[in-house]
Amino acid sequence: MPPGNRQMTVGLFGGSFNPPHDGHRLVAETALRRLGLTRIWWIVTPGNPLKDHGALRPLDERIAMVRQMASPARSDVTAFEARYNVRYTADTLALVKLRRPDLKIVWVMGADSMATFHRWQEWRWIADNVPIAIVDRPHSTFPALASPFARRYAFARVAQEDARVLPYRQAPAWTFLFGPRNGTSSTGLREAVHVPS
Repeated sequence: MPPGNRQMTVGLFGGSFNPPHDGHRLVAETALRRLGLTRIWWIVTPGNPLKDHGALRPLDERIAMVRQMASPARSDVTAFEARYNVRYTADTLALVKLRRPDLKIVWVMGADSMATFHRWQEWRWIADNVPIAIVDRPHSTFPALASPFARRYAFARVAQEDARVLPYRQAPAWTFLFGPRNGTSSTGLREAVHVPS
């Protein structure tokens, strides 16, 4: 797990990154800039419990690809979930809070993930314990903002103009960041590789 201290604000950006792409980079860079974060941790997961693992590239290969994509000046690429045998985001966040109790953390995700967030294991615990920043993605704005999460936690939404306060807010607290969007998807990239010429 990367180092951290009480002076740092860190965005936790988890995913299988199978493969990582410019859309992921845009989410990370948007969160860094708009939230005023010190660092962003790209947490490369052993495998998303909600996704098919049949086409999942080896973990070390995905880590190497993310390292090529992430900004080295302000990013840490880690796969500590594999070391600690952690499978679910709630457990990941609990572990970070236990190991780095003074760190100010924000969970970062794309709007496409927000739309299905209510299917995640212990999603209410996540929302109640860690501030969340959602970065807009193509074709995901309405499904995200109409999602069970958005409706349930409407009272805790922070205006995007005030996004820099998010790392200092006690959960539940979340913001939705509009802005430039990139339509690249890992699924599309994988399918393109298998299309016969």
